[in-house]
Amino acid sequence: MKKAALPVVLALTACIPRSHQPPEERRPPSAQTPQQGQATLQCHLDLARERVGFRVLPDQRFGGGCSALGAVQLSEIGTPVTNLGAMTCPLARQFARWVRESVQPAAEQWFEQPVRRVETFGTYACRSVNSQPGARLSEHGFANAVDVSAFVLADGRRVTVQEGWNGDSDRAKRFLRQVHQGGCRRFSIGLSPDSDAYHYNHLHFDMGRGPYCR
Repeated sequence: MKKAALPVVLALTACIPRSHQPPEERRPPSAQTPQQGQATLQCHLDLARERVGFRVLPDQRFGGGCSALGAVQLSEIGTPVTNLGAMTCPLARQFARWVRESVQPAAEQWFEQPVRRVETFGTYACRSVNSQPGARLSEHGFANAVDVSAFVLADGRRVTVQEGWNGDSDRAKRFLRQVHQGGCRRFSIGLSPDSDAYHYNHLHFDMGRGPYCR
């Protein structure tokens, strides 16, 4: 699929979450502001410059306050990834960088081989935080979050968050913690099994209000 690129001049920077305070409540957007639209166009240019394949998706608003504004569909980031749906462009940009700059170096360091596939539980889902009744909308409801569940190595070994985070393999534990910390340097929010029981089997990353890393 061809890469999209639109020239603009506004640049964005990544967050480095270190706070241990919970993220603030998110209000659902009704539309992109002109500044957000310009930032989205810059993001398209960044993805194209970094040789990331993607498709621009139309803005969509759903029931319950959920939306997918300024979203893209990633098609090629250098490593196959499962279950990726609509993602806000900043989330997609940081995800592609995370796989390239955190996941692959960590795999080489701890397993002496690359990751051949990243497995996720998906991106957009119109639901509350942790799917709890009465809770505020999750960043998944804005296509602004991704849940990563496992990594498949070149030799076929599958390193899962559920079994590896507190498992018997020291290398798996160190690898997973390193990629989690790498995510915390690139996303606003980074949650691991250490955060709460709801994240026992995945790493959650989003571009909501932070910084928050646990």
